[in-house]
Amino acid sequence: MRFMTIASGSSGNCIYIGSDNTHILIDAGVSKKKICEGLKAADLDISDISAVFITHEHIDHVKGAGVLMRGSEIPFYGTSGTLKAMGYNKSLGPLSSDRMCTIDKHAPVYIGDLCIEACHISHDASDPVAYTVSGEKEKAGVVTDLGDFDEEIVEHMSGCDVFLAEANHDIRMLETGPYPYALKRRILGDRGHLSNEASGDLINALLNDHIKAVFLGHLSKENNYDRLAYETVRQSIDAASHGYRAGDFHIEVAKRDTPSTIIEV
Repeated sequence: MRFMTIASGSSGNCIYIGSDNTHILIDAGVSKKKICEGLKAADLDISDISAVFITHEHIDHVKGAGVLMRGSEIPFYGTSGTLKAMGYNKSLGPLSSDRMCTIDKHAPVYIGDLCIEACHISHDASDPVAYTVSGEKEKAGVVTDLGDFDEEIVEHMSGCDVFLAEANHDIRMLETGPYPYALKRRILGDRGHLSNEASGDLINALLNDHIKAVFLGHLSKENNYDRLAYETVRQSIDAASHGYRAGDFHIEVAKRDTPSTIIEV
């Protein structure tokens, strides 16, 4: 299985996960051109993509969905609430209802030799989810855009060889920054976004003996820095009592505009 972020940030999100035979995207929050450029880094073309799974309907996760849907035969999967909300977004243009496939949380979807499962997350969207993707022995996960996490999410994401976890903001930067008070409250609320500190807590709960890589994603351009997110999470891992250390595996801050390292598990 291969894992790569094509884009991850408050301005757009798209993640590639694939096996030798099957290739999928999690979200399509950047342009089709950007997606195609990212796939080229993995020696793939958009025609190789078997499905796109949408986490929720916010524009930074669906911006390229309309163009991609009209220019290919790729099916799009999401919860009923997510797909319905996408249909209301006029900026996406007309969407093909026969290519929009409804998923049930915790009910596996099989695409080729990959098994994709969704889990509800706490965010201010219609019906947002995190995803795990499993092969014969490997497991990858994507969990962003959540204000809090619980045992259900930890259980759903457990056992991943590689995963992307949200590290959206530094709390002090957000509190003292230029955002309006209401927006600060939204981001800091339990249906908002995970801080660097909370990301470290989630990652510590998910570490296991076969972890290969952890990506920090969905960083805020205004309220975070790559190095700050990395160091906060690294220190959290090293200070925890589970026995794992940040140097034991690959940790990378996913970029908003360039593909990440391709991790093979």
